[in-house]
Order: sequence, then structure tokens, then C-alpha cells
Amino acid sequence: MSQDLDPCIRCGACCASFRVSFDRSQLLSEGGGVPDGLADDETATLCRMRGTDCGCPRCVALIGVIGQAVQCAIYAFRPDPCRDFSPDGLAGILNDACTRARRHHGLAPLHGSCL
Repeated sequence: MSQDLDPCIRCGACCASFRVSFDRSQLLSEGGGVPDGLADDETATLCRMRGTDCGCPRCVALIGVIGQAVQCAIYAFRPDPCRDFSPDGLAGILNDACTRARRHHGLAPLHGSCL
């Protein structure tokens, strides 16, 4: 998907709605790409992106204004849950979590414009 058509470039609601837990092997110190300073320990085998385990979550790697223009500071090195999350309606596949996150931030669902 080209960046000008990617609704995530303007959105970022998922990055400010959910806890992002991932295997610690994805940390830079463990051979992965996620900078250690951007993650908190969750268990002996899991970490989470800093800022995503708060009452008002917002990933520390999210830059910009939700719903207007955002980017991930570590996009190329983001953990698997972020890689696996797709916008609602992408390729005709609905994602209820995307819709919930967008609504939480006052944004309309994407599925009407992405199908």
C-alpha cells in the first residue's frame, strides 16, 4: 500500500488504545530491533511498549496528532503485534479492534473507504 493511501499515516488510534506486549527476543539487546529503552518488562519472557499500559495508553514511539498525521519512530523495528495489526477494511478484512480504537478517538470506521 502506498503511503498516501495508507490510512494509518493519518490515524494512530491503535497506538493510543492498546497494550502492546511482545516476546523479549524482539528487544535490540536480544537480537531484535525494538530499542530496550522503549520497552518495559512484563514477565520473564514478555515486554511491552512503554506507554501502552496506562489508563490513557499511548505508545512512546508514536509521533504526531492522532487522526491528523502520525508516524512510528521505530516503524522498521516495531514488534510483531504492531506488524500484525491491520487497518479495518484492508483487503476487505474487517478489524473490530481498529474500529473500536478509531471510535475511542472520535474517528469514523475505515471499512467504508478501504473496501
